[in-house]
Amino acid sequence: MTDALLAPPEPGTATAHRRGWTLTVACLGVLLVMSSMVALNTALGDIAIQTSASQTQLTWIVDGYTLALACLLLPAGAIGDRFGRRGALLFGLVLFGASSFLPIFVADATTLIVSRAIAGLGAAFVMPATLSLITSVYSRQQRTKAVGVWAGVSSCGGIVGMLGSGVLLHFWSWPSIFWAFALSAILLIPLTLLARGSKEENPHPLDGTGAALIAAAVAAFVFGILEAPARGWSDPVVYGCLIAGVGLAAGFAAVEVRHEFPLLDVRLFADTMFATGAAAITVVFFALFGFFFIYMQFIQLALDYSALGTAVAISPLAVPLLILSLLSFWYLPRMGLRLVVFLGLAITGVGFLCMRFLSLDSDYWALAWPLLVLSAGLGLTVAPTTSAIMTAIPDDKQGVGSAINDTTREVGAALGIALAGSMLASQYAQVLRPLLSAFPEPIRESAARSLGEALGVAGSLGPDGQALADAARAAFTESVHSSLTALGAVTTISAVLIGAWAPGRDGRQLAIVRRLRGQRPGGRHRRRAGA
Repeated sequence: MTDALLAPPEPGTATAHRRGWTLTVACLGVLLVMSSMVALNTALGDIAIQTSASQTQLTWIVDGYTLALACLLLPAGAIGDRFGRRGALLFGLVLFGASSFLPIFVADATTLIVSRAIAGLGAAFVMPATLSLITSVYSRQQRTKAVGVWAGVSSCGGIVGMLGSGVLLHFWSWPSIFWAFALSAILLIPLTLLARGSKEENPHPLDGTGAALIAAAVAAFVFGILEAPARGWSDPVVYGCLIAGVGLAAGFAAVEVRHEFPLLDVRLFADTMFATGAAAITVVFFALFGFFFIYMQFIQLALDYSALGTAVAISPLAVPLLILSLLSFWYLPRMGLRLVVFLGLAITGVGFLCMRFLSLDSDYWALAWPLLVLSAGLGLTVAPTTSAIMTAIPDDKQGVGSAINDTTREVGAALGIALAGSMLASQYAQVLRPLLSAFPEPIRESAARSLGEALGVAGSLGPDGQALADAARAAFTESVHSSLTALGAVTTISAVLIGAWAPGRDGRQLAIVRRLRGQRPGGRHRRRAGA
């Protein structure tokens, strides 16, 4: 497997023009899906005012998309493999575009939630189809470059979504974001028709039981994660969903091991290349979306940036991320997966620690340079780990492989947001309460719930409100430092653990790891037959 991943390019079967067109369509498709995940975050305030949406409804306007996308990725990827990946992409684009028109004409909270859930269903067909189309037209020796482009574009999708929504909100109102979603999907449909299609050469019956089990497992687990910041990790709904998700996943594994034509051969997780890629990409998106959640609030609420200003402030993150993803074909063969993963995650951890220098007086450049460090670590890691996952998967199961890659991203992102949100909220309340002893209890309780609420209360207090606003911003800044340090610690520990497990340039794990796994000291890592 390592030889296939690191070998120099050789000619593929499709023409260069056809491959390039398919890569372009795939990148545009995944860019639409990823940008849609965060684009609405900057518009929630306006949506709340115009639709009278509650905080719970606002949460599910965002999370409904994520939940539908995450739980249906594997079944949708398998359907694409079975019936055609280009057809799956077209179906997803039609569903995504049609659902994005709904809020334009019926602007109420319930319609928004339903619309976003349907869009998430469409995105579940789009996302795995984009990557599997690429791997079906590029030979195994050429995929590292192509996957590097896809991985770089997909990882920058959140930044593009924030920039795009910031520009739209600067000139128009929030429905313009849905116009952009719908029109982008419509424009992609004729472009997709010109891309090269592919599917399994010898299709097997679809594993309906496995599809239902994994969809339910991911749905329960992600729902529990998403509810944790609001309910608390000790809430029965939260830990009940997490336990149910793990139990259903165990049931899925038991069914798949015995199934003649499994949706996913779970024995792939014993493959060191595949397991390393899945674990590392989960940590990467845990770090990236946990960072987005904290950093956007700090810039908008503590530093008082506009939506567009926030997007511009975060945009330097895209530069090293994209460049290093595009260069992965060059440095991966020279460094090997073990060193790439270790350095990438370790540098990401250092980037989080650099953000302890942020303060309420930070200017644009003080905000930018820690982003460049963080982005360098993420960029070093994301493309090689995506390539590792896809290289381990047989050619006729590329849709499922892509769905695994995408599911790890979604679960990692949900974990990052949930843990970052929980840490930020608890630390903020803990730091702020002692600073508000001069204020009445109702004001203290309200201000301790969130910085946004504290600033709203401060605005209603007249001259006395300035002291409350200053205390809330100071407490929030301290809690941002603590939360980002915690994310950095998790990422750095993951760098050591995953790096120790990962195979090196020769395709073998460290000798001590091989001994612990019961392998002979001279034994080489081998991938599954047919992978």
